[in-house]
Amino acid sequence: MRNEADTRATLIEPKLKAAGWSDTQITREYYYQRDWQYTQGRVILVGNQVRRGEARKVDYLLRLCDAFPIAVVEAKAESESAESGLEQAKRYAKDLGLAFAYATNGHQIIEFDFFTNTSRELERFPTPQELWDRWRQNMGLVKARRIAEAPAEYGADRRANPLLHPYCPESSCGKRPFYFQEVAIRKVIRRVMQGRRRILLTMATGTGKTFVAFQVVWKLIKSGWLNRLHPDRPARVLFLADRIVLRDQAYNTFAPFADGTSEPRFKIDGHPPNLTRDLYFGIYQTLWSPDEAGKRLFEKFPPDFFGLVIIDECHRSGWGTWREILDHFGSAIHLGMTATPRQDENIDTYAYFCAEEPEVAIDPEHPERGTWRPPAYQYSLGQGIEDGFLATYKVHRVRTTVDATGLRLEDAIEQGAEVFIPEEVEPREIYTTPQFELEITLPDRTRAMVKHLAGLLRRFGKMEKTMVFCVDMEHARLVARLLQDEFGPETGLSNYAVPIISEEGEEGRRALEAFADSDRQAPVVATTAELLSTGVDVPSCRNIVFMKTISSPILFKQIIGRGSRLDPATEKYWFRIIDYTGATRLFDAWDRPPVPPPEPPTGPQTATLTGRVFHVETETPIAGARVSVRTGPNRQQGPIVTDEAGRFRFERLPVGRLQVIVSAAGFVDRTLGVDTLADETSEIEIPLKPAGKKGGKIRVEGLEVAIADEAIFIIEATGEQLTLEQYRDYTRRQIVQRAPTRHDLRAIWVDSDRRKAFLADLARSSVYPQVLAEILGRPEADAFDLLCHIAFGSPIRTRSERAEAFMNREQAFIRRHAEEARRVILELLDKYRVGGIDQLEPEIFNVSPFREWGGAARISGWFGGTERLRSTLLTMQHKIYTQEEVVV
Repeated sequence: MRNEADTRATLIEPKLKAAGWSDTQITREYYYQRDWQYTQGRVILVGNQVRRGEARKVDYLLRLCDAFPIAVVEAKAESESAESGLEQAKRYAKDLGLAFAYATNGHQIIEFDFFTNTSRELERFPTPQELWDRWRQNMGLVKARRIAEAPAEYGADRRANPLLHPYCPESSCGKRPFYFQEVAIRKVIRRVMQGRRRILLTMATGTGKTFVAFQVVWKLIKSGWLNRLHPDRPARVLFLADRIVLRDQAYNTFAPFADGTSEPRFKIDGHPPNLTRDLYFGIYQTLWSPDEAGKRLFEKFPPDFFGLVIIDECHRSGWGTWREILDHFGSAIHLGMTATPRQDENIDTYAYFCAEEPEVAIDPEHPERGTWRPPAYQYSLGQGIEDGFLATYKVHRVRTTVDATGLRLEDAIEQGAEVFIPEEVEPREIYTTPQFELEITLPDRTRAMVKHLAGLLRRFGKMEKTMVFCVDMEHARLVARLLQDEFGPETGLSNYAVPIISEEGEEGRRALEAFADSDRQAPVVATTAELLSTGVDVPSCRNIVFMKTISSPILFKQIIGRGSRLDPATEKYWFRIIDYTGATRLFDAWDRPPVPPPEPPTGPQTATLTGRVFHVETETPIAGARVSVRTGPNRQQGPIVTDEAGRFRFERLPVGRLQVIVSAAGFVDRTLGVDTLADETSEIEIPLKPAGKKGGKIRVEGLEVAIADEAIFIIEATGEQLTLEQYRDYTRRQIVQRAPTRHDLRAIWVDSDRRKAFLADLARSSVYPQVLAEILGRPEADAFDLLCHIAFGSPIRTRSERAEAFMNREQAFIRRHAEEARRVILELLDKYRVGGIDQLEPEIFNVSPFREWGGAARISGWFGGTERLRSTLLTMQHKIYTQEEVVV
């Protein structure tokens, strides 16, 4: 019977070739890729050391062309059943978004078809044309052919089909899509070809949403498909964002479209519009701006001007006032992109973009939980970390004394602190973390946090790029100044820490560019209120610091995304989250199952709503207030403007519970519910409070603030965060459960197999000797001694001390061997001194200098044979950890 390698070479690959699949990529079509690795392996953090987990790879990936994989093949040895590889093949196919999976032992071939969710045995592998025909038929793309005249036959000018058209060449765009980006690109293009008008991509920050959008546009335009969809006008695309930095990043990503002879890209900067380009990049604020006659810029573009509109960060834009822009270009295909899963905060986004998606169960095992319409594709932060495309993280949670206990003003006064209360403010009985710096300013708390943060940065590396998220602009400026005072003198940098906030204008943008540049030394720290929370690429950022309270899972995920990018150039594979406000309680929101959306009101559209908007204190009518009525998920009437009497009127409203949204310059916005009745007019009174004046915060100075506690150790299995003392106690319990005495631990330690199993078991419980060495400040300590110290209070010995003790105690053992063997023993002892007990394994003879000495084959002769060499290794392990030193 052939092993797997021989089975593949002599049985499986000949059958693939007989079906028309080539083993060469020269033709760039209908070929297979052997041992195709599609993940990079999770970044595993042990202490501050990084290693990669096992990457996932498929035995064979079948591609119709470079841009279109269609099936996977899992190979088993001839002696095994094909059945044994089917589930693995299915898992790979699901990951890769493929419809066909095959398992084979060279004789039996089993196919799993994800269209029918059934399997069958085959005599041979399907040909490329057979798979293409089945895929196209099941996807309903025969009708799509009529829409865009895509060729029916695979071989008939595949470049005219956007699914099969090549990606932008790596030589032009600098990279190839990762597997999940390929899946996203295919799913978007398939929906476009099926005639869908609204499509949503949900992909975690750092996973390349803009690059995916670029490849989608490249294939749609270069294949001619978008132009064939509207033969009467050019294929034009609008990339829409809500921040200039996001617009400019997209503009740069689309640079390969500029071929040196023409420039199809255009940044929309203001009036008048340029109507002669193909790729437009703009922000809502610019498109909403009016000219001297009051006509807004977007209104100067014909409604059918664009064939495709891409809406970046669509969860936070496109609703309310700016929704009119999307409605104006409503005939175009709208592709929304977001980094956040569906939450209550962005249900409108999902309702709008996913309305054409099929309805599926939220949890198939619990149908009572309802249904939802998922996005075209989802790729979570957790999946990105698991696959190794995103950086993993370490959480360092810190609380000050006032955050731990809260602050009563009378207690602060008793401490001798000065309390300044503005006249218009009614103080609370107790202030807690969410109110700090928002309602009450505590400079002493900020100084304590900055002092503590400075200590951490000195310990971790004071030149590591760091983002600090503050409560508001004033708070961000204070934190930047305090950090500059801490590090300016010792670094010699006048811009070590800078505030990057919206009010800083062009100067802030220059600081942002410098901070984002990995090659520039300064600024090192950027403080911000919210400007850096989304869309800003700073791959080298190693520390994300929360000094503001976060209640929104969406905002939390966006902020965490600032640190999740890998940066091999600076060897950044993980980042720290330093949390002073409890923001990390929001972890795992990304991966939780979605909740059913609220049902929109149904029934007759015969209700009328009238009302009056007025000043809450003076009851003066407010003219010019903007009033909207939200009638359901992503359905809204208005905004309309109140008249001189502050009045408004809506007609033809649905019957039921609606939301009224009111805003006016100088007043606090309000959202309130109202019940409407069929064929009746409902009246509502809406008082608005004046917006708070600047300087309306209570200020407390002279307060004693210290660090109350720190939690820096994460138990991965449970997510539990522990302080140093809690972690030491936890570690002791884990060791004693497995080795009740030092005698038991020594017996495990000198047995290679038992030791490896023991350490693997501890690692599953988040206990690592390397971490213990770090926290105890004993990097040279022997791992056995560290564990004994934590569990039984034994003194810590270094590996050098144990090696010296062996030399002094075991001279007779050493002299029993011939000179060449003695040289090996002394070299093994040096290997142990550097790397620990794991160096005394047979594999050590594959490294220098043993390799140059002839490896295990020759060295074993110096000891009298292989068994005697193995016995010497075991004896050395026992003698390094002598039985006599272990007290039961």
